[in-house]
Amino acid sequence: MSIILGDKEYFKGIPEIVYEGKESDNPLAFKYYDANKVVAGKSLKEHFRFAIAYWHTFCGTGGDPFGPGTKLFPWDVSNDPMQRAKNKMDAAFEFFTKIGAPYYCFHDFDLVEEADKFSDSEDRLAKITEYAVEKQAASGVKLLWGTANLFSHPRYMNGAATNPDFTVVTRAAAQIKNAIDATIRLGGENYVFWGGREGYMTLLNTDMKSELDHMARFLHLCKDYARGQGFKGNFLIEPKPMEPTKHQYDFDAATVIGFLRQYDLLDDFKLNLEVNHATLAQHTMQHEMQVAANAGALGSMDANRGDYQNGWDTDQFPMNIGELTEMMLVFLEVGGLQGGGVNFDAKTRRNSTDLEDIFLAHIGGMDAFARALLVADQILTNSDYQKLKQKRYQSFSSEQGKAFESGEMDLKALAELGRNTDDLTPSSGKQELFENIINQYI
Repeated sequence: MSIILGDKEYFKGIPEIVYEGKESDNPLAFKYYDANKVVAGKSLKEHFRFAIAYWHTFCGTGGDPFGPGTKLFPWDVSNDPMQRAKNKMDAAFEFFTKIGAPYYCFHDFDLVEEADKFSDSEDRLAKITEYAVEKQAASGVKLLWGTANLFSHPRYMNGAATNPDFTVVTRAAAQIKNAIDATIRLGGENYVFWGGREGYMTLLNTDMKSELDHMARFLHLCKDYARGQGFKGNFLIEPKPMEPTKHQYDFDAATVIGFLRQYDLLDDFKLNLEVNHATLAQHTMQHEMQVAANAGALGSMDANRGDYQNGWDTDQFPMNIGELTEMMLVFLEVGGLQGGGVNFDAKTRRNSTDLEDIFLAHIGGMDAFARALLVADQILTNSDYQKLKQKRYQSFSSEQGKAFESGEMDLKALAELGRNTDDLTPSSGKQELFENIINQYI
């Protein structure tokens, strides 16, 4: 049900987006995302738990380092910051319900602009949170996760939890406490930490060990506070290797998991992985998903893609079906996400200035994910994909192979077996066959 709780309909002429099938030529309809279609035991809606990124979709006006914004949003016209925030939220919930997204995500100062004084910012956030409570109750849309923006303001130029100035660390704590409170008040199912400036530009002026110790202590304090307030969801860390800092402490999935293990945080924290961040780390997203899943930490996902000609975080909407299919193979094989969902941390291009473009982008992204999941399910169900992968490791099913895997064989025994392998012929990896299977089912 689409709702208009405010005084104005912002997306006039755009109806609720429905599934019409791949034969439809209606650009404002889903071709593959049939929310109630059951695949591998779950509906597509349950698999993905799609969420809309408040910051890109309703706050991002298209500005870049070479020029100001190009998008004049009708919800930004008031001179009163609280009225602008309410207008923006009216538009947001109208969009959520028309596109059929069950969740949304936000940073604290996406919801309402930060004031000059902390007490005023605190008051603004509390008021807009209560307005969001009303919106969620009326629409049925839920909060997938909240977070705090601890990277944009100049005070955080040297980091937040890792800042060398303790006063800044205390300000970050005050801000994040309010963001956690807002997330709990709104029934948020997760809480995300992205260390946008938790890292360094040069080791010449950096005490790395102290900064990592401080970040771990900060996360423990946040976790303990939220649990004390009754929060039962996941805490999520979002890896990114660089940009804005030269080297971020949350470089990739393996780095974050190592950090969480070292500082005894892995029981409460999982990962929120982003496609464009994975490629910036010189990984594929499927690699990052598998690394996280191996540690029981595949919590949530930010859906987007980068530009293969550009070396920065372009946050484009996901459209590469081959890439998405390989991701969905991992997704299905590891049992999906643990507690999170698929958040469209993606933005329309600077020169896509029609309000309709926001709908077209999300329709395309949701369809692309649905199509990739359908293809991946067919591959797992109807092809020899899994058998071929298992065949590569079949020698470990031998008596000696099982003894090695179970720890019942010492090095001497293992080496003795190796003394009789002069005629060893390595088996083919069959990579081209696996790639052909993917193409066959797309």
